[in-house]
Amino acid sequence: MQEQFFEIQQTRRYYQNSLVSKPKILLALHGYGQLAGFFYQKFSFLEERFGLIIPEGPHRFYLNGSSGRVGASWMTKEWRLQDIEENTNYLLQLVEEIQKKHTESTIHLLGFSQGGATAARLYQRNPKLFSQLILWASVFPSDIEKSTFANAAQLNFVLGENDVYFSQDKQIEIKNEYKVLGFNVHSFDGGHDIDQCVLTDILGKI
Repeated sequence: MQEQFFEIQQTRRYYQNSLVSKPKILLALHGYGQLAGFFYQKFSFLEERFGLIIPEGPHRFYLNGSSGRVGASWMTKEWRLQDIEENTNYLLQLVEEIQKKHTESTIHLLGFSQGGATAARLYQRNPKLFSQLILWASVFPSDIEKSTFANAAQLNFVLGENDVYFSQDKQIEIKNEYKVLGFNVHSFDGGHDIDQCVLTDILGKI
């Protein structure tokens, strides 16, 4: 048996509001098991002031068994490096196209949970495209050499104090890790979710 490869053109889905006359555009990448349409609702409170772009991970699946609710992910451990490359290339093309059409707008990149690693890789590919990078409740990707990580934009890391995926010891460890990388670290009284007040404060700093 030999593994083979066949290249095709793919179509990726994303959601957005009107970007016209919006000086700031937020590009937000969802976490594991979420859909972009659902994730968009977490940022709808920003619609009047911000352009919103919410891409969807390419791998959709049933969350429970073989029917019912569907979620999406950016990758699994299977053929991981190829998925990383294709996700990064797709998102980079999307951002570059947005920038061509909205030259006066700044682009702010947010990655939540699993989407944080994807956001970090996208930012690392071309940090000059972004005014901010916000990694939210996510582990820094092990495939990025920390000594080479760019700090051309304002860097922020956010973690809820009651996030079930991070023990108290892990919270201390990961916050220190991000501080060393040059991130501003933010906490809030909540769990594995987006906090509107913290996000509004971070986006208002640029």
